[in-house]
Amino acid sequence: MQFKKSLLALAMSGVILSGCGNDSATNNNTASNEAPVAKAEVTAQSESEKANILFDQIFDEGIDRSPMMQTYLGIKKDYDKWNDISEENALKELEITKADLKRIQALDVSKLDKQTAVSYALLEQNLQQEIDDFKWRHHSYPVNQMFGLHSQVPAFLINQHSIADEKEAQDYISRVNGANTLINQLIDGLKIREEKGIIAPKFVFEHVLRDSKNIITGAPFAEGEDSPIMADFRKKVAKLELSDEKKASLVANVEKALNEQLKPAYEGLITYLAELETKADTRDGAWKFPEGEAFFNNALNRTTTTDLTSEQIHEIGLSEVARIHNEMREIMKKVNFEGDLAAFFEFMRNDKQFYYNGDEEGRARYLTEATAMIDTMKTRLDELFITKPKADMIVKAVEAFREKSAGKAFYQQPTPDGSRPGVYYANLYDMEAMPTYQMEALAYHEGIPGHHMQIALKQELEGIPKFRKFGRYTAYTEGWGLYSEMIPKEIGFYQDPYSDFGRLAMELWRACRLVVDTGIHTKKWTRDQGIEYYVTNTPNAKSDAVKMVERHVVMPSQATAYKIGMLKIVELREMAKQKLGDKFDIRQFHDVVLSQGPVPLNLLEKMVNEYIAKNS
Repeated sequence: MQFKKSLLALAMSGVILSGCGNDSATNNNTASNEAPVAKAEVTAQSESEKANILFDQIFDEGIDRSPMMQTYLGIKKDYDKWNDISEENALKELEITKADLKRIQALDVSKLDKQTAVSYALLEQNLQQEIDDFKWRHHSYPVNQMFGLHSQVPAFLINQHSIADEKEAQDYISRVNGANTLINQLIDGLKIREEKGIIAPKFVFEHVLRDSKNIITGAPFAEGEDSPIMADFRKKVAKLELSDEKKASLVANVEKALNEQLKPAYEGLITYLAELETKADTRDGAWKFPEGEAFFNNALNRTTTTDLTSEQIHEIGLSEVARIHNEMREIMKKVNFEGDLAAFFEFMRNDKQFYYNGDEEGRARYLTEATAMIDTMKTRLDELFITKPKADMIVKAVEAFREKSAGKAFYQQPTPDGSRPGVYYANLYDMEAMPTYQMEALAYHEGIPGHHMQIALKQELEGIPKFRKFGRYTAYTEGWGLYSEMIPKEIGFYQDPYSDFGRLAMELWRACRLVVDTGIHTKKWTRDQGIEYYVTNTPNAKSDAVKMVERHVVMPSQATAYKIGMLKIVELREMAKQKLGDKFDIRQFHDVVLSQGPVPLNLLEKMVNEYIAKNS
C-alpha cells in the first residue's frame, strides 16, 4: 500500500457506517437453534477478526516494500536499501492497490463490528483515493525548498539510520552506494514532469541547488571539514566496540562510496537542475498545471476532508483575519500601546526585547526555555487528558545542513517502541524569525499538548489496525496542533500579554494561509502578492512571509488544513459543551478526539455526536 496522505471522502463513511454493524438483519435470517443474538455475535466477531487480520496484512506488505518506512518505524529488515521510486514501480504499486481494494471488498461488511466497520470505511476510501489520485502523481515538485530526496538522503542517514554494530555500519555504506540509483530515479521522475510542463518556479532552484551542493561539500569530496554524512558516519562508528583497524576500514569504505557513488549522483542532479532552471518561469499557482483547476479542487478535498470550495475557504480566511485583528487590538490596550495595529505589528516585529541574539548563546537560551515550557506543560497534562503517550519527547535545533531551507518548526515522531523519542525541531538559523513572544505557542503546537500527544499516542493505541495508527489526515493532525496552541490559555498559561499576542499571531498566520493559498492557486496571485498580504496583515518577519508563500507554491492546499481543522474541533467542542452542560468533561472530549487515531473531520464529528448521545 502506498504511504500517501490519502483521505476519506465525506459521503463514504456515512454510507458504509450507517449500513454496517447492524446485527438485526443477521438475527432475523438465522436458522440455528442457538440464541440468535449469540449466533450474530460469533459471526460478527469472526468476520471482524478476519477483516482486521487482512487490514494488517495489507499494511505490513506495504511496509515490506518500503525499506525507508521500515527504518522510520524502527524496523531493521532491509536496512541496506532505499525505496524504489521508479515509474515502473509506481505502476506496479497501482496494480497492488487495486488488488488490495478487491481483497477488502470481498469482506461481508454487514457482519463487521462497529470499530472494524470504521476501519473498513477508512481503508476502502484510502485505497480508492490512491487509485483515483494516480492521475495526479506527477502534479508535484519532488525537489523543492521544503522537502525532497536531495535533502532527505542525508537527513535520513543522519537522523534515522542508527549504527549499533558492524553490520549496521555496512548497511549504512550500502545505502550510500545505493544513493546513485535512487537519485537517478529521481531525475527520471523530474524529466517526466518536464515533458508535461510541470516545472517548479524559478525561485525554487536557488534553494535546491544550494542544498544539493552542500551535501557534497567538505571531506571526502574536497579539503576541509567533514561533509554532513561523513561526519555522521565517523561519529557513529567511533562509538562501536570494534578494533581501530576495523573502524578505519569502515571509514575508508564509506569514503569510497561517497566519492564513487553519491558524489556523481548529486553532480548529475545538480547538472540537470541547472539545465531545468533555464526552462522555469515565475508562474506560481497550480492553475498552470495540466487540468490545474481540477487538480487543486481535488487537493483541497483531500487536505481538508471537506467539500469546501476554494472561494469558501478564501472567505473563511478573510473573516478569521478580521476577528483576530480585533482581539489583538484588545491586547494593545492591555500593554498601553499608542498607535494603530500596523504600528503595533511594526513594534512587535522590530523591538529587540522580543529577540535573542543570533549567536550560540542566544540559540542555546531559546532551546533551554522552549524545553522548560514543555517540561512545565507535562506537569499539567492530567487536567486535560485521560490517556497520555508513553514515549518521551525532546527539543532540538534543526541541523546546519538543512536549516537555511527547512521550515520554522516541525515535529518528528518517536519510534513505536519508544526507543527514539519524539522531537520538536526549532529552526534557529534566523533568530529574527523566532520571536520570544511566539515561543510558547510554537512549543505547545509542535510538542505538548500538540503533535506529540497526538502522534505518539496514536502509535500506542491498541485494538485498531496498523494503517490507522500510522496514517494521517492533515486537517485532523494540523487542526489538533493549532487547537493545542489555544488549550494552554484555558488553564492559565500565556500570562504575559505579549505571549498571548504571540498565540494570536500564530493563529492569525494560519488564517492568512487560507487567503493566500487559495489566492495563489485559484485567483492567480503572484508570489509577491502573497508576501505582501502576510507582511501587511501579520507581525511576522518578512523572511517568514517569503518562506510561507514559497511553501504554498510547492505544496498546493496543504496549508489550509490547520485552520479548517481547528475550527471544526472547536465547533465540535462547543456543541458538546452546550448539549452536555455540567456533564461535559474536557478530558473525555480530548479522549474522543485522540482515541481512534487520525480520522477525517466528518468521521470526527460522528464520533463526538456518539460521545454526546452516550453521556446525555
